[in-house]
Amino acid sequence: MSAQVIDGKSIAADVRADVAKAVSQLPGQPTLAVVLVGEDPASQVYVRSKVRQTEEVGMISIHHRLPDTASQSDVETLIASLNADDSVDGILLQLPLPKGLDADAAIEKINPDKDVDGLTEVSAGRLTLGKPGLRPCTPTGCVILAKRALGEDLSGKHVVVIGRSILVGKPAALLFLAENCTVTIAHSRTRDLPAMCRQADILVPAVGRPQMVTADWVKPGATIIDVGINRIDAPEKGEGKTRLVGDADYAASAEVAGHITPVPGGVGPMTIACLLRNTVLAACARRGWPVPDSL
Repeated sequence: MSAQVIDGKSIAADVRADVAKAVSQLPGQPTLAVVLVGEDPASQVYVRSKVRQTEEVGMISIHHRLPDTASQSDVETLIASLNADDSVDGILLQLPLPKGLDADAAIEKINPDKDVDGLTEVSAGRLTLGKPGLRPCTPTGCVILAKRALGEDLSGKHVVVIGRSILVGKPAALLFLAENCTVTIAHSRTRDLPAMCRQADILVPAVGRPQMVTADWVKPGATIIDVGINRIDAPEKGEGKTRLVGDADYAASAEVAGHITPVPGGVGPMTIACLLRNTVLAACARRGWPVPDSL
């Protein structure tokens, strides 16, 4: 058996096309404000990509940069001004923040109705209670990928999420639960983790341990949605070279699984696509616009 590859790049492009169609049907342009603090090179790349893709789907992008000398008060004052700006529909605080700044405290200053990353306590509460709200982007992308592989109805599927982070593990579990899946959250203290994983119809490793999930952890025919993005040494590419791998041993697991996401090119591209989708949903909720059918 060789698994079918779940092409995250292609599916993310489909989501962005749906967002662009939705934007074209709205009475106004949604606006996403991105806040970047400091000079982290990776963050600068991510922000440029988010700004570009926001504009490509027809939305307005506002980009605020603060120096790495910015204080907690500077960051929170900027967020407060964006909360108060009625033209801004979504606020994204690019993480990580420079050392000495409290990201959790800053995120809590974001108006939950503009929390397009779905990270505030209010957003988490709405998710837990099943109330309408903005959902975290990466876990939302995981559900979309699973549906593209297995069909819209995931009812009764046993999902095993490895990892209990507030960024991915916990919200992913709740989102799959909302799809009528049976969900197990596994973690470092789980007894006989490989045996637990072998019960999964959908396995979602999200712990940041390179190639931890080996072929003998995978139920034959299972779907693997690999959230891990890890950089490891790649001497075969030359001295000092590295490559990206997931939390699953891709080559070996693909021999057992029915469907699998690659790394890179799987879950990663879905995160920005779902961010754009959230911005449209936030705009519709705030402005009383009907949500277009394409979403």
